[in-house]
Formats: sequence, structure tokens, C-alpha cells
Amino acid sequence: MKKVLDDRKKRILQAIVDEYIATAEPVSSGAITQNYDLDFSSATIRNEMAELEKRGYLDKPHTSSGRVPSAKGYRFYVDELLKDDNISVEEIKYIQSKLSQKVNEIEELTKVATTTLSEITHYTSVAVGPKTKLQLIEEIKFVLLGSRMLMAVIVTDRGLVKETIIKFEKDITESQVETINNLFRNKLTGKPLDRIDKPMEEYLMAELNYSIDVIKPIIEQINKIVEEEEQIYLEGTNKAFELPEFKSLNVAKNFINLLDTKEVMVDILNSGFAKDINVYIGDETDNEELRDFSIVTFKHKVGGKDLGTIGIIGPKRMDYSKVISVMKYLSKKLKDEEEKNL
Repeated sequence: MKKVLDDRKKRILQAIVDEYIATAEPVSSGAITQNYDLDFSSATIRNEMAELEKRGYLDKPHTSSGRVPSAKGYRFYVDELLKDDNISVEEIKYIQSKLSQKVNEIEELTKVATTTLSEITHYTSVAVGPKTKLQLIEEIKFVLLGSRMLMAVIVTDRGLVKETIIKFEKDITESQVETINNLFRNKLTGKPLDRIDKPMEEYLMAELNYSIDVIKPIIEQINKIVEEEEQIYLEGTNKAFELPEFKSLNVAKNFINLLDTKEVMVDILNSGFAKDINVYIGDETDNEELRDFSIVTFKHKVGGKDLGTIGIIGPKRMDYSKVISVMKYLSKKLKDEEEKNL
């Protein structure tokens, strides 16, 4: 079976992608000859570049004699040529120091990880939590704050902690709160959040024999938590506009639209996951606004539980080696930190 690319073409393609990532300028055969020790003549490199262009791995901008990687070229680079150990001792220490900070909730740790990823890679980082309504209730508790006010605290199996205040039009007693706590705990512990629904309201009214004025506010307020959309965290948005690609008004506009469209972001971050690290390059997705960008993501999991997704959004000329190396280490450290708290 014929190889997709022979070793010489692979080495030249790798050099071209590395050079273009570093300079953001179309790459000439002379630049490869001068900057990379490949032991090929300039003429040989020029011929191979023409062949790589013909086979769709390189593009030639109209205004330049050099070449740039195509989406196909980047894909081959990521899948076949990339080095994923491109992380320094200083970066490792920085991640360790950030993740060792005392945090009490999964959401807070996710925010720290998202910020750290952006700070090291200098790209925009994004994270989305797991779907709220699919999480299992680990603990649910009601605390009386006044004669007509309760605080509900819900803790899920993914470490999500939600608090809400419930107000009543009539007085409620400590005895009623204790009964409500026992019933909710016995009925809902280990069940998905979306089990708190209309049938649950009817069941509580029948079991407790309390008026609708007591039960309905509890169910309504908890349902507001259940129906909350996944929380998205963005860090380093301004970093994108320091990159040469974003001098293009269309690219900048598409980037802003992408970040503003929450549904698209959630769909992208929650798709795929065939691998530990997932890379989407340009128009590999069906979304037109993504054609100029690449997205690299990893699933934040501990003990088989989905704690959300963390990713990087940047130009197709992304430093994939750096991003993936940092993500691999960050993913491992996140898992280590979470397992300490299990």
C-alpha cells in the first residue's frame, strides 16, 4: 500500500508548518533551507513543496511565492508529525502552583484551569460545565432563614453546588422544614435533577399534606436551577486580537460572533471526544464561522464522571504542539487534584 507521504515530504511539511506557525509569513524553499537542517537542496525542497501543494497539503497565496499549510496539511501535521511534550519545567511548575490553590467547588477549579491554559498558551480558552439537569443529586438540604424564607442547597455528583432562596406568603415552621428535608432526601438522593418536576410536586403535596403555598414555591425555585443552561467561561479573549490573522475585519467579526453564540460554543465543546485531546481545524465542522479557526478540547473527567469540557480557540495557525502538550499535562493534574478530594 502506498504511503500517504514519504519521509522526505513529511520532514519538509513539518518544517513548513513549524515555520509558518512561528512567523505567520508564507514559507519559501529558501527559508526552509536556511532555518532547518534537512540535508536537501533548495531545488529538491522547491519541487517537494510543489508536489505537496498539488496534493492539497499546502496553499499558495496569490500575493506571495511562498506556501502556507492548508487545513489538510494542518490535519496531517497534528495526526502524524506533532510532538506533544512541548512544555517547559517553568510551565509545569506554574500549572502545579495554580491548581494547588484551595478551591471548594468544581466550577471554581474549572475557572482556574481555564485561566491558566490561556495564560500559558496565549490563546483564548473556553470551558463549559456538564449539563445541569443530567447530574445526580448527591445532597439536597433546606435551611430556615426566617418564618417565610428558606435556603435550598443542592450538591450534585459532579461537584456542582447550587444555592437558592425560596420565599413564602405564609409562615413555615422548623418542623415542616425537617419533614421536607427528610422527604426530599429519601425521594431524590441519587436521582437526576430533572426528576424535580410536576409529578414530584403532586407527590409532595399528597405525602406532606401541605398547602400549595408551601410546595409550589419550592418546586418552582428548584426548577429554575434545573433549567439553567450550561455555564460557559471565557478567558483571554483579548489575546486573539494580538494575532496577525485578526487584522482581517472578517476574521475578527467571525470570532466575536462565535464567542457570542452560546449554543454553537456548547455544541462544539460537547461534540466528539473520540480521543483524550480533540482537534477541530477550520471547516472540519459544519459551522461557517469556524472556517478560519481551530479548536482543541479535552474532557474533564474524574472517576468516569463528566465534569465539563475545556478548550482553546485560535487561528488555524495555532501552535498545536504547545497547546496539546499543555492540555495533556493540565488534564492529568486536574484529575489528580479532583481525586484528592474524592
